[in-house]
Amino acid sequence: MSEHRRKSPQPQGGGRAAARRAAQQSSGRRAAPSRGVTSESPSESPSGSRGGDSPYGGRAAARRAAQRGGRDGGGGGGGGRRRGGGGDSGHEGPGRGRGRGGQGPVKKRFIDYPRAGKYGARRWVPSWKLVSSLCIGFLGLLMGLAGISYALVGTPDVNETAKAQNNVYYWDDGKQMVATGGEVNRQIIGYEQIPEAMRNAVISAENKSFEHDRGIDPMGIARALYNMATGGQTQGGSTITQQYVKNSRLSQEQTLSRKFQEIFITLKVTNEMDKNRIITDYLNISYYGRGASGIQAAARTYYGKDATELNPSECAFLATLLKGATYYDPAGAAEVDSKQATAAKNTVRAKKRWKWILDEEVKDKRLSQAERDKYTKFPMPLPPKKNAQLGGQIGYLVDLAKTYAINNAKGMTAEKLAQGGYEIHTTFNRKKVDDLNAAVKKVYDSKIRPKERPETDTHVEFGGGSVNTKTGAIEAIYGGQDATKHFTNNANPTGAQVGSTFKPFVLAAAMEYGRRDPLKGEDQGLSDREKVSPLSIYNADDKLKIKKYNGEIWRNEKGKEWLQTNDGHESKGNITLREAMQHSANSPYVQLGMDVGTDKVKDVAIAAGLKDDDTMADSHVPSFSIGTSSASAIRMAGAYATFAASGMQREPYSVTEVKYEGDVVYRHKDAPNRAFEANIADNVTDVLKNVVEHGTGTPAQLPGRDVAGKTGTTDGNRSAWFVGYTPQLSTAISMYRLDDDEKNKDREFEKMYGTGGEKQIHGASFPAQVWHDYMADAMKGQPVVTFPEPQPIGDKVYGGGAQSPRPTPTAVESPSPSASPSESPSMPPSPPAPDPSETCRPWDRNCQNNNGGTNNGGANGGDPGGPSTDPSTSASPPDGGSVNGNGNGNGNGNGNGNGSGNNGGIFGGPGG
Repeated sequence: MSEHRRKSPQPQGGGRAAARRAAQQSSGRRAAPSRGVTSESPSESPSGSRGGDSPYGGRAAARRAAQRGGRDGGGGGGGGRRRGGGGDSGHEGPGRGRGRGGQGPVKKRFIDYPRAGKYGARRWVPSWKLVSSLCIGFLGLLMGLAGISYALVGTPDVNETAKAQNNVYYWDDGKQMVATGGEVNRQIIGYEQIPEAMRNAVISAENKSFEHDRGIDPMGIARALYNMATGGQTQGGSTITQQYVKNSRLSQEQTLSRKFQEIFITLKVTNEMDKNRIITDYLNISYYGRGASGIQAAARTYYGKDATELNPSECAFLATLLKGATYYDPAGAAEVDSKQATAAKNTVRAKKRWKWILDEEVKDKRLSQAERDKYTKFPMPLPPKKNAQLGGQIGYLVDLAKTYAINNAKGMTAEKLAQGGYEIHTTFNRKKVDDLNAAVKKVYDSKIRPKERPETDTHVEFGGGSVNTKTGAIEAIYGGQDATKHFTNNANPTGAQVGSTFKPFVLAAAMEYGRRDPLKGEDQGLSDREKVSPLSIYNADDKLKIKKYNGEIWRNEKGKEWLQTNDGHESKGNITLREAMQHSANSPYVQLGMDVGTDKVKDVAIAAGLKDDDTMADSHVPSFSIGTSSASAIRMAGAYATFAASGMQREPYSVTEVKYEGDVVYRHKDAPNRAFEANIADNVTDVLKNVVEHGTGTPAQLPGRDVAGKTGTTDGNRSAWFVGYTPQLSTAISMYRLDDDEKNKDREFEKMYGTGGEKQIHGASFPAQVWHDYMADAMKGQPVVTFPEPQPIGDKVYGGGAQSPRPTPTAVESPSPSASPSESPSMPPSPPAPDPSETCRPWDRNCQNNNGGTNNGGANGGDPGGPSTDPSTSASPPDGGSVNGNGNGNGNGNGNGNGSGNNGGIFGGPGG
C-alpha cells in the first residue's frame, strides 16, 4: 500500500483551532485502536463523546476540552494508559482516569467552595446557599457555646463590699444622731421601705423595660462592646439588672471577658430573683455620692430624713445622682474635677436631669401630670456636713449605746456590729445633752485656768449622768470635753470615790433592817433588831471611836483603834440622823453602818441600783458607809432615782430598740423591781430634801420645785460629787483630777486644794453649780411635781455614844412645917428628857441636848437642858396630883425647862 493511502484522514474544519487540537491530541498517549474497526467520519460520531476523533464545537468547547485534556493526560479516546486501555466492543468508551472527558454533568462536593462548574473569579464568590448555611451554622455554634457557658458559669455571691454597711444611731425623738461604725455609709432597707416614687424614677431614667425584660438589652450590649473596641466611653445600654450584677457580684474592671461574664450572670440572676428583689438590692447597693451608699444613707445625707419620707421630687434628684454624683451633686466635687465638677455646673446639670426624669415618669404613666405640676422648684439638698461625727459628746453617747446594745440585743456581737447594718435607737435627749455640756463648759471657762494655775487646774475632769426617774432612761451624760481627744467616758466608772453621797443607803438600810441588839449574837433575825428612825440620835464628834454593834471598839488589821473624823474636824455632839445628813457629819453614819451591819448597807445599795463589781468597795470596814466605793455617775443617778420612785428600781438603759436591716432584734421592756418599801424611800427623800433646803446642798435649789440631793467629798479632796433629783429627773455630777498620763490605767487622783481658785473643792461647790445650771434648763417646761409626804417610821434610838437620858432619883427633903403632910417623903425617878426637835435651828446652843456635861437639878428634880416639840413630851399630867420643879442642865449645851408631872414625874417643856 502506498504511503499516500496510509495517511490518516484530515479532520474537518481546518484552521488554527483544528491544528491546535490536533497538536494537543497527538501529544497525549493514545490507546491502541480496536481490531477490525475502521475510522468513521466525523459526522457519524456523537459530539462530545469521550472516545473517537469527533470535532469540537466552537472555541469555548475547544478550550474546555483542552483544559480537561491537559489535566487528565489523555484525549477524547479511551482512558489514559495509567488506568488501562479503552473499550474493546468496536467503539471507544470512557477511560478510567481521573480526568473528565467531554462535557458530562459536574459532581459537586459537600461544601461547594471553590464552586464547581464556575471559572475565574466566579469560582470564589460563595453562593447564597453557602452564606446562609454558614450564618446558620455560626449562630448555632454561638448558641451552643452560650448554652455551655450558661451551664458552666455559676452565680457568684454578693461581694462583701456591696453588703458592707454602717450603724445608725438615733436620738430619743427618732432623728439621726450619727451614722458610723462600719466600712461603708450604708443601711440596707426592705422593698416596702423604698418609696414607689423612687422605684419609678429610677426605672424611667435607667431602664424603661425593667419590669418585663430578661435583664439584657442587646442594643445596649452592642453599643458597649463597640465603645470598648473603639476606645470610646464604656457606658450606656446596661439594664438595671446588669448594673446590679456589675456592682454587687463582679469586679469593676472594664474588659471583654468581664462583659460576657456579666451577661450570663445577669440571665441567671433574672431567672433566680424576682424584680422587686433586684430593684431593692440595686437601690441599696448603688453609690449616691458624699460617701453615701444605698438609698437610706442617701436620703439621710442629702435631706436629713428616712427614705420612707422622700417625695417624688426628691426621689427624682436622687435618681439623678445615679448618673454620676461627681457631676450631679449641686455642692460640686472640685477635688475630683476642678473645671467640670463645680457647684454651678453641677447644679445646672442636676436641674436639667431632675426635670427630665419627672417628665419621663409622666410619659411612662408612672406619675400623673397633676402630681408632676406640684414640683416646679428644684429640691436643693442640704450642704455637706463635716466629717467630725464623733467629736464632742457624740462619741461618748455612741460608745455607751453600743456597749448596751451588745450586752442586751440577742445574737448581737461586737464582730457583727462592726459589719454594720444596725439601727440603734437611744434614750438620749439632744437638748439635755447640750444643756449638760453647756453647764460643765461654763465652769471650765469661768473657773478652770490651767495656764494661770498649772499646779492645781490641769487635768480637771467632770463626769455626769442624768436618768429619768419614772423609766430609768439615760437622757443625758457628760463623758468629757471631747471624745476625740479625751477617750475615757467619765459617765462610766472612773475610780473616783463617791464620798458622802453613799450615806442615804446607810439610812435606808437602818430603816429597812434595823439596828442589831448588842446583847444578842451574830445570827440575829429581823425580829431581834430595832428599826431606826431619821430622828434617832447619834454622836457626831470628830475622832469618834467606832464600835462594833456589841460595843467592842473596832480595830484595824494592825490592832489600831478606828477614830472617825469629820470634814473640817468639826464636832457636832449628839444630833439626829436627819441633821447629820444635813451637815454631812461622818461619825454618826459610820457608827450607824456598824450597828446595822455594813453587809446590809451593801445589800441596800445594790438593791437601789449600784453594781456589785470592782467599783464596790470592801464592805468589811467601817469607812464603807461613807463612800469608799467608786460607782459611775450613771449608776449613782439611777440609784437615787430609786428613792425618787418610792423604792421602785429600774436599770438605767440607753437603748430603746435595735433593728438589723429593718427587722427588730431588741426592744426595751420596763421591768421595775421593788428595792424597798415606799415609805423607806420617801423618808430618805425627805431627809435629802432637807439637805438642799437647809444643809450643804443649798446651791442646788431650784425655786418653785422640790429638790432632794446630797453632797460628797472624799479624804484628801481628791473627788467631789453632787447627786440630786426632782420627782422627774435624777442627775449625778462628779469632779476630780488625775495625773497627766492618760494612757496609764493606774493613774493617781490628785488633791484639789486650790483648784478653780477655791481653797477646797466640796460637792457643794462646782459639782452643785453644774447640777443646778443643767437641771434649771432641763426642767424648763416640765410640770411642777412634789415629793410624796413620808409617814413616821422606825424607833428613836441612840447610838455612837449618844446615851438615852437616864432618870435620876430626886433628893429627899426633910420635913418642914410648911410641907404638906400629904407629900411623899421621896420622889420617884424622873423620866427621860425629850430629845432635840428636827425643827431646831442648826447648832442652837439652847436647842441641843448633850450628855457631855453634868446635869444639876433643882428642887423636885429638873430636866436636862434641851427643848422638845414632841407632842408626847408635853402631855398634861394625869389626875392624882402634880409636882412642879425648875432646874438647869449644863453640858455642851445649856437650857432651861419647866415641866409638871404626876407622882413625881417631870417632863421638860419648851426651853428658852
